[in-house]
Amino acid sequence: MARPDADTEGTVSEDALLDGGVRLMQPRGGFRAAIDPVILAASVAAKAGDTVLDVGVGTGAAALCLAHRLSGVRVTGIDVNVDFLALADGNARRNGLDDRVKFLAADVSAQPRAFAPPLVPDRFDHVMTNPPYLAAGCGRAPSDPVRAVATMEGTADLETWLRFCVRVLRPKGTVTVIHRGDRLDHVLACLAGRVGDIRILPLWPGKNRPASRVIVAGRKGSRAPMQLLPGLALHTPDGSFTAEAQGILRRGEQLTMWDRAT
Repeated sequence: MARPDADTEGTVSEDALLDGGVRLMQPRGGFRAAIDPVILAASVAAKAGDTVLDVGVGTGAAALCLAHRLSGVRVTGIDVNVDFLALADGNARRNGLDDRVKFLAADVSAQPRAFAPPLVPDRFDHVMTNPPYLAAGCGRAPSDPVRAVATMEGTADLETWLRFCVRVLRPKGTVTVIHRGDRLDHVLACLAGRVGDIRILPLWPGKNRPASRVIVAGRKGSRAPMQLLPGLALHTPDGSFTAEAQGILRRGEQLTMWDRAT
């Protein structure tokens, strides 16, 4: 495997997140992190001393944005793509976060007995995830095989993915998911009976447009009722980011899902 800091063939590029607060090396082609992982990281209700697991970490965008925003948080990221993980390791070092952000190769579709610490039941204070958005067999898979794995469910469907997320979460810990708006019903069905106090926050591309993404968060073991939160508009009519979106994407502001400490 190539040294993750090397770019001798020009296959990776360095991109800036949070106005340059996080530098991210990622492939030039195929799957690339956009704004979703930044928004996901901003939605996690973590505090200093908490442990967070990022499931499907890719090259580390969400994990590094969260660690950058909260200096006392420790983050573990897992993925099946070892090339992504090599880049993620390099990204953690590049941002001076390798003491608090670690990455592991793991497949969420494996049997529970296959997981060793720290991927054991009731381990993490928070879990965040940006699962593949497309169900297997729905739509045309991207021609690029790496992008196809990242965007279309494979051996782990959404239920398997979210069941793993809840299993490693401690009681009363939070799971936070970002997904397509048109799959909200599937996300809620997969979480039903596993978490409560569910909060749903729509992300609108612009005024009078349907939510293209939703953030869904819940607490393991809670019986509190579900709440539909005021949503976030991402763009103004001229296509630029709204002031609220800029606060999250550029200044690293938190997107509040709960109005009380976790």
